[in-house]
Parts: sequence; structure tokens; C-alpha cells
Amino acid sequence: MSNIIIPIITGIVCLAVGVIIGFLYRKSVAEKEIGSAETEATRIINEAIKAGETKKRESILEAKDEIHKQRVEADRELKERRNETQQLERRLIQREEALDKKSDMLDRKNDDLNRQLDASQKEKEELERIKLEQVEKLEQIASMTRDEAREMLVQSIENEATHDAAVKLREINQRLKDESEQTAREIISTAIQRCAADQVSEATVSVVPLPNDEMKGRIIGREGRNIRTLETLTGVDLIIDDTPEAITLSSFDPVRREIARLALEKLIVDGRIHPARIEEMVDKARREVEQIIKSEGERATFETGIHGIHPELVKILGRLRYRTSYGQNVLQHSIEVAHIAGMMASELGLDPVPARRAGLLHDIGKAVDHEMEGSHIQLGAELCRKYKESATVINAVESHHGDVEPTSLIACIVQAADTISAARPGARRETLETYTSRLKQLEDISNNFKGVDKSFAIQAGREVRVMVVPEQISDADMVLLARDISKQIEAELEYPGQIKVNVIRESRVTDYAK
Repeated sequence: MSNIIIPIITGIVCLAVGVIIGFLYRKSVAEKEIGSAETEATRIINEAIKAGETKKRESILEAKDEIHKQRVEADRELKERRNETQQLERRLIQREEALDKKSDMLDRKNDDLNRQLDASQKEKEELERIKLEQVEKLEQIASMTRDEAREMLVQSIENEATHDAAVKLREINQRLKDESEQTAREIISTAIQRCAADQVSEATVSVVPLPNDEMKGRIIGREGRNIRTLETLTGVDLIIDDTPEAITLSSFDPVRREIARLALEKLIVDGRIHPARIEEMVDKARREVEQIIKSEGERATFETGIHGIHPELVKILGRLRYRTSYGQNVLQHSIEVAHIAGMMASELGLDPVPARRAGLLHDIGKAVDHEMEGSHIQLGAELCRKYKESATVINAVESHHGDVEPTSLIACIVQAADTISAARPGARRETLETYTSRLKQLEDISNNFKGVDKSFAIQAGREVRVMVVPEQISDADMVLLARDISKQIEAELEYPGQIKVNVIRESRVTDYAK
């Protein structure tokens, strides 16, 4: 046991001694390294201080050199500026000397001019004195003052010039009058010869042919219900007399007459004649007439070569197909005026297109004058303004009867063309216009009463058929309404014989069996 412990103790002691020796060696080595590092650091610091001082001295030297260079450069620039300033001063001095010399020269010239002016003034005064002496001598010789002589001379010249001007003016006026009258005759005659339009007086009746006389009875219907229905719906008077195979339709309104004619022809072709079928055919005929109106408006524009008219204005223009003025068809009259105006404009060297356009639209107000308040001139001008027509066309419409002063040659041409078209032999008849006007007044009087739906003047104005609204007019009110209408007709119209006022109140109830 002791043999084992002793080696262990010896080993431990040796290990402890070794550790102590290693530690001391390590310490000594570390101290040596630290000392050498401090020495190196001190050396580096010293070298850095020396290098910094050297760099500082170099920077100071460089700065001194730069300052010296800048100072030299500034001295050079200052010297140059001083030289330039001196040169400018010398130039200014030279200019001042030159100006002084010029001023002295101008003063001398001014003195010379003053002396010359004084001399010329003296000469002028001398000449004026001599002139006055001569004038006085002339006045003594002529026994007339200078003003009197001047006045006499001026008066003589004025009288002579006035006489010559008057003679020349009279000659010019006479020549212009002769030439203008001759030119106007030639233009008007040429326009009339080139526009040979047919003129047909409108009638107030239409004749519908029948396939046989048996058709008359079918049209009349049982107890006359068919003919009453047709007359009620159209406002046209059907005349069924002894004329073989024909029925006469009488109405002052050509639109109503045309609707009735078309409806009756359709009924005759169809063969089924009863109130319901009559109502259907009347509606179909009314739509067909509206289409005809549109087509007639388009035909008028194409025939006259006018394009770009508003579609609504074309429709209104087509309504003139069924409008007459003193027996003259207004649409044909408008087309004729358009052609004549275009030809006259061409003869005068003007653009014929605006002239034809104004001539075509000059009576457009007659298409709506029975529906709206105002003359056809005012209504036509309003329609043209509404649909963006030119100022020339509007002025031509307003001035073609002299209501407004014309502002262009086109307006004057349209006025002349309108007169030419209306003044043709047989173009117009006043009797028919008076007749249709009386019938229209009859309907207007009836329509003004409250509760009246529509009214028709039939039997050549001997009867007024008044359709009332059943919800507003009772059976008892019908008696009073008929009397009021008749009294107002008596007060406002003049007519031969008597006029029958027929008030109709009809109620319909419709239902469907399903």
C-alpha cells in the first residue's frame, strides 16, 4: 500500500511543480511581449507625430504658395482694370471734346439761320406790302373788293357745276329707268316662259265610282247606319243621288275629303261594309293620307332641288298639298314660286339655291294657320326659326307680303315670284276662298265651347255636326249647348238660309268574352 501511495504523491508534487514552472514561464513570456508592444507603440506614436509635423509644415508651405499666387493674380487683374478705366476716361474726355466742338458748330449754324430767317421775314413783309398795294390798285381799277371777286367766281363755278350735274343726273336716271324696266320685263317673261306649270282650281267635291247601283244601298246600310258612321268619323257629307254608279263626297276640307274617299274605295273593294269595318278603314285611310303628306313634301323638295330641310318641316310642307288659297293649291303654288325665284336669281347673277329654298318655304305657315294663332307669315317665320333656316329665308318669308322690310335681293325676288304665280289668269278664285272660310269659321265656333270633342261642317255649310265628350256633357246639357252654338253663329256669321246644329253624344262600353 505504501508502495503505491508514494509514487502517487511524488507524481502529484511533480505535477504541481510543473504547473507552477509553466505558469511562471508563461508570465515571463507575456511580460516580454507586452514590453515589446509598448515599445513598438511608443515608436509608432513618435513616428506619427513626426509625420504630422512634416505634413503640417508642407501644408503651410503650400498654403503660402497658393496665397502668393492669388495675390499676384489679383494684382495683375487690378492693374488691367486700372488700365481699362484709364482708357475709358481718355475716351470720355475725347467725346466731351468732340461734343463741345459740335455744340460750338451748331451754335454758329443757329446764328446763321436766325440771320437768314430775319432776312427772309423782312423780304416776306416787303412782298406782302407790295401785294397789298397791287390788290388795292386792282380793286380801284375793277371797282370790286377781293372778297366780292372771289365770291362771284365761286358762285359762277357752282352754278355751272350744278347745272351740268343736274343734266347728267337726269340722263343717268332716265337711262337706268329704261334699262331696269326692260331688264325686269325680260327677266320676268323669261321666268314665266321657262316655268309653264299647270294650274288647276281645287274643287270641294270628289266623286267615287261604284261597280253597280246596288253598292249604294250597302253603303247606306240598314236604317242608314253605315252612311251615318262614315259621315260621323270623317266629317264629310256623302251625296247619294240619281247619278248612276257614283257617290259624291262634299267637304271644304280636302284632307277629310281624301280620307273619306280612300276609306270608301277600300270598303267598296273589300265588300264588308258595316260600322266596325268602316271605323277600321277610316283609320287606315288616315294613316295613308299622313304617308301621302310626307311623300308630297319630299317630292316638292326633290322637284325644286332643295336639300337639307328638316324632316318635320318636310312633313309640314307636304300638308300644303291639301291647302288651297283662293282656289289655288298652295303646294303647287310654292313649287312654282320656287322655280320662278330660282330662274330670276340666275338671270340676275345670284345663287339660285337660296332663292328656290325661300320660294318653296314662303307659304309654309298656311299649313298650320288653322291650328295656331297668328298669320301665315308669322307662323311661317316661327317654323323656319325653329328648324334652323337661314336668316335670308326667314326674312323672305316675313317680307313676301310687305309686313317686314326686305334685307336681301332674295326676299325681293321671292316677293315678285309670289305675285307672278298668284296673278296668272285663272290661278285664284275669291268665291271658293270665301266659302271655305265660312265653313272653317263654323267649325271654329263649335270647337270653342267646353265639352266639344270635334265638329264637322257638312251639307255645304247648312249643317254643323258637333261631337261632345259624354263625361262632360249630359243629355240635358246638349239642348243648351246646341242653342248656345246657334246663337253665336247668328251673331258672328252672315249666311244664306239657315244652319242646322246637330249635337251628338255617344257612349261606348267595350268588354271581351274570354
